Amino acid sequence: MKKQRRGTTITLAGVICALVTGFLALSMSASAQQISAAQEPRRAAIAAKKPLPPAKKPHRLAVQVNVNEPAAMNLALNNASNVAQYYKELGEAVKIEIVAYGPGLHMLREDTSPVKDRIKSISESMPNIAFKACGNTQASMQKTETKDIPLLSQATVVKSGVVQLMELQEQGWSYIRP
Repeated sequence: MKKQRRGTTITLAGVICALVTGFLALSMSASAQQISAAQEPRRAAIAAKKPLPPAKKPHRLAVQVNVNEPAAMNLALNNASNVAQYYKELGEAVKIEIVAYGPGLHMLREDTSPVKDRIKSISESMPNIAFKACGNTQASMQKTETKDIPLLSQATVVKSGVVQLMELQEQGWSYIRP
């Protein structure tokens, strides 16, 4: 009979131990949930006070014009205007350079540009669009035509239009050729 009592005592002790362990586990889990719930408002407050992400670098677009075709010139101007307007509506900065070289230099010539009125209007309303004229092409045209090649006042001369486009791309500018 002693063996039975000892077995019953051992079994009873095991049951009590299991119950205590279970109770402690539940109690600890409930405490952890209460602590987590208590910290939730703090986490939300910390999240709300997070600093804003750093401002994005401005978007930058280089547009190539190397053909003497009014449709291509107008398409380049449309693309540039649309991009400028899109980012303006988003409240984000954008820089655009239209680079004309070769036969495309006619776009920026005072005497032959079919789009000079549009360029003047765009320059006045969208100062983030710049017009770059290839100096090599201008010099070549002056030699061929044996006269000065006047450029629009909105155009800035760069040494080489191709080099300008290369360097802009090397600096991370996006590039299109309409």
